[in-house]
Amino acid sequence: MSSFSISGNLVDVHQQRIYPAELTVDNGKIISIKEISHSSLTTPHFLLPGFIDSHVHIESSMLVPSEFARLAVVHGTVATVSDPHEIANVCGLEGVEFMIENGKTVPFKFNFGAPSCVPATTFETAGAVLDSTAVETLLRRKEIKYLSEMMNFPGVLSRDEEVMKKIAAAHRLGKPVDGHAPGLRGEKAKQYIDAGIYSDHECFTAEEALEKLQYGMKIIIREGSAAKNFEALIDLLQDYPDMMMFCSDDKHPDSLESGHINQLCARAAAKSIDIFKILKAACVNPVHHYKLDVGLLREGDAADFIAVKDLKKFEVVKTIINGELVAENGISNIKASKSGIVNNFSCSKKETVHFEIPLTTHNSLLPVIEALDGQLITNRLSLEPKVKDDKLVSDTDRDILKIVVVNRYNDAPVAKAFIKNFGLKHGALASSVAHDSHNIVAVGADDESICNAVNLVIEHRGGVSFSNDDLEMIVPLPVAGIMSNEDGYKVAEQYSLIDKAVKEAGSILGSPFMTLSFMALLVIPHLKLSDKGLFDGDAFCFV
Repeated sequence: MSSFSISGNLVDVHQQRIYPAELTVDNGKIISIKEISHSSLTTPHFLLPGFIDSHVHIESSMLVPSEFARLAVVHGTVATVSDPHEIANVCGLEGVEFMIENGKTVPFKFNFGAPSCVPATTFETAGAVLDSTAVETLLRRKEIKYLSEMMNFPGVLSRDEEVMKKIAAAHRLGKPVDGHAPGLRGEKAKQYIDAGIYSDHECFTAEEALEKLQYGMKIIIREGSAAKNFEALIDLLQDYPDMMMFCSDDKHPDSLESGHINQLCARAAAKSIDIFKILKAACVNPVHHYKLDVGLLREGDAADFIAVKDLKKFEVVKTIINGELVAENGISNIKASKSGIVNNFSCSKKETVHFEIPLTTHNSLLPVIEALDGQLITNRLSLEPKVKDDKLVSDTDRDILKIVVVNRYNDAPVAKAFIKNFGLKHGALASSVAHDSHNIVAVGADDESICNAVNLVIEHRGGVSFSNDDLEMIVPLPVAGIMSNEDGYKVAEQYSLIDKAVKEAGSILGSPFMTLSFMALLVIPHLKLSDKGLFDGDAFCFV
């Protein structure tokens, strides 16, 4: 590794000072920080610790870790706290191993967790199971930094034996346990936290987050491609700067190309939040909470830092990781490379008849999923269906469309229901990115389009697709059916085009594919659809 010096206005988060300084880096470490005069500065840039995404599923970017890093470093991200449970639900331990090894091929600090809930529930078909023995095996690896989000909060509250074994293993090995408890309040929230779970990224109201903060839980402010909780929670950072972090959770490739944690810093600064409080959340708190090997711009630390033009827009000029310049002026220095493939995909192409819903005497009012733009939660509606030729069909006039989930792991009956707020006037979109088991989920204006969109995904053994009368589009995702092994910037471009096509077909959602991917996520209330049927997330049972 080379030695070099760099000067700039150093933002010292620890002493809460900003002063002109010269940093000397040698062998990947900061060996000295020397305060200098303003006249000695060679640039007016500000030097900060690098940004950290405190909870992200790399797989949701549709990019393998090496390509995720290639795009993220441009925005000043030097590390992630990454839950690989998406690929684990498909490929088990082999999938987690793939993520770890691929991440090692680039100069970036991935910090993977041991997935705690594979499968997430017993009410869906997944491709793998990780029991407490497998989870403890992962936790013993040095690359595994924590127990990933404990989504099975009913299991925590009931002190389920397997759930508690996983939590106990993490505590025994000195590794933190990530939480996932949307809407959990009062005594139940206390019980959840008392089990030794000290973070949550699922709060969607300030009241919920404040209550959990007062119970001693760290709150991660999430702003991803689908779930957007920044506006609801950011004001709490003023009073709880040591207890909060930033994350994206799920970030699609076009969104990652545009920006990352730097955008949250800019939005927080626009609200006149103290710069040191912002940087605690964006850079410092994750290092302390997860015990990360990431430098914090101190003498003796790893040289993981960034230079930005100002402390308002946070436009990144340089990103340095372990003393290596990995991005400069919007250009990534990480080279694109094609990864290998792991997958688990075994179902036959479908026919239109598989998506039909015959009229029965019980179809007067139907439970309908109401998708909410920018949220993972859904509402439950009771609506009268549209009937045509003795079948229940999509009603584009009232925006009540058919939604289906197809088992990707074996041939099984198709689960069917209806959903509101996708807005399609024609065509259908489908995806094998469908949290958490990653079966194929599709929404469409007619059965033929739904069938065609699903079959495009099956043909490519994974992908996101759109089918219309005169148009078929797909972004292939051959790695576990959820990631591409191609150039990340090209994937972002392909994704932007298919996203545009869906919106031109009438979708009113900001990120229709991302919203679609959460419609089978049973651990988020209120009404979802798995490959086994319509599911009540409050009662935690099938409808």
